Amino acid sequence: MAIPSLAHGDPRPDLSRSPGRRSLLLFFTVLLAGIAYTAWSLKQDVSASGTVITTVTPFLLLGLALLIALGFEFVNGFHDTANAVATVIYTHALPASVAVVWSGLCNFLGVLLSSGAVAFGIIALLPVELLLQVGSSAGFAMVFALLLAAIIWNLGTWWLGLPASSSHTLIGSIIGVGIANAWMHGRDGASGVDWTQAGKVGYALLFSPLIGFVCAALLVLALRSLLKHQALYQAPQGRMPPPWWIRGLLILTCTGVSFAHGSNDGQKGMGLIMLILIGTLPMAYALNKTVPHEQAAQFCTVAEQTRQALAQVAPEPAPADPRQVLSEFIAAPTAGPLPLPALTALTGAIAEQVKSYGSLQRVPAEAVANVRTDMYLTSEAIRLIDRHPQQTLDSDTRHQLLQFKTHLDAATRYIPLWVKVAVALALGLGTLVGWKRIVVTVGEKIGKTHLSYAQGASAEMVAMCTIGAADMFGLPVSTTHVLSSGVAGTMIANGSGIQKRTLINLLLAWVLTLPAAMLLAAGLYWLLNQVF
Repeated sequence: MAIPSLAHGDPRPDLSRSPGRRSLLLFFTVLLAGIAYTAWSLKQDVSASGTVITTVTPFLLLGLALLIALGFEFVNGFHDTANAVATVIYTHALPASVAVVWSGLCNFLGVLLSSGAVAFGIIALLPVELLLQVGSSAGFAMVFALLLAAIIWNLGTWWLGLPASSSHTLIGSIIGVGIANAWMHGRDGASGVDWTQAGKVGYALLFSPLIGFVCAALLVLALRSLLKHQALYQAPQGRMPPPWWIRGLLILTCTGVSFAHGSNDGQKGMGLIMLILIGTLPMAYALNKTVPHEQAAQFCTVAEQTRQALAQVAPEPAPADPRQVLSEFIAAPTAGPLPLPALTALTGAIAEQVKSYGSLQRVPAEAVANVRTDMYLTSEAIRLIDRHPQQTLDSDTRHQLLQFKTHLDAATRYIPLWVKVAVALALGLGTLVGWKRIVVTVGEKIGKTHLSYAQGASAEMVAMCTIGAADMFGLPVSTTHVLSSGVAGTMIANGSGIQKRTLINLLLAWVLTLPAAMLLAAGLYWLLNQVF
């Protein structure tokens, strides 16, 4: 259903302009500069780690994996960020070409200034055995399967002009890989996923569109009661820009949504790239070697204090293989008793390792992977023990464990600057390509009338606040779902009506994305395991 032209002129924006030669030249110049910077940074990191290169195979795999991971972020850019610019384009606050470039820049800055919490929240959903052996054939099959599944579904929904969620797609792909991995190893499929973490992510994805719909509708109603300027609630007069103050608000909210999108969605690609780097070049990326030398003594002190606190609580002798005990506990936290003796033993081993080497920078290449595995197992075990129903630790011991976990995460959960730059460029450049399909859907096919100034500002304001809050709490949410549902809420509140066909398509995309991504990723994971 097309929005009808009004008597005073068609208010729809001009989306027909193609990029000129200078724009294309600048695009490819930035792209090549990003590739050169990434390659140079990789070379510097590998050289600094003291790695002796004997074969090019790991680098071929690394290059392919990075290409696919950055391709996911590129698709994410033109698939999701179109939502951020739709309102400013359809209210004529900014010309389409200016809005898209500005949004791309804000996405770029959002990725660079992101915290990293969302990145590692996504990784926590993956099967523990694959995380510990990410450099194996199964580990590469996992990464390739979930990325390819996400790209295929995103491209399909983009081609149909449906604002589906890249976050929803990636979560579904991860769950599909986890279930397939459990089935292939003769276990119950449910054991292949951390359902507590998946539930936490699922609630964020489920409730954020509802928040967008309700809050945007309420904001429009509040504006109608406070501001009686009728032009705010009507379609623009032709292609005239809005009053300066509402124009400034629209540009501000577009900026905020683009920045928040980069900060939240960009981290998903960062987390997966770090998995790829740890699997292919563990000697350079398994441990955070930028941790200051003087913190090594503090790390060892905290580790020893934690070991002593655990030894008093659980004086039982350590098992023969504490790593195996902790691995089994992380895979099935409720299947047995708390593995405190194993945790005590591995905490002591980590303290001895770091103390003997003097700092993380001095850990030899051949020992890096084992040290990281010990740290990861210990950190995850502490996280699960802290929320375990049988946990009866006193407050001092619990505080000591969490303090030690903070030090462990600082040593293993980090993102190099060049990874942020690469993801930022992929997301930012992706914003400049293929945005028209989703923009038209959001701007013309959700409501029965043209988007008004108040509707655009309300939807963007709610999306900006919702995504920003989710980023602070390390929760992945969908820019697409939040903003498109916000636009729908403003249409209802403004009495504009909803196009039922578009609404049904949006709901179908929302409902089908998760199972479709799960099936795609599970099938690709099985196939790639056969190939590798």
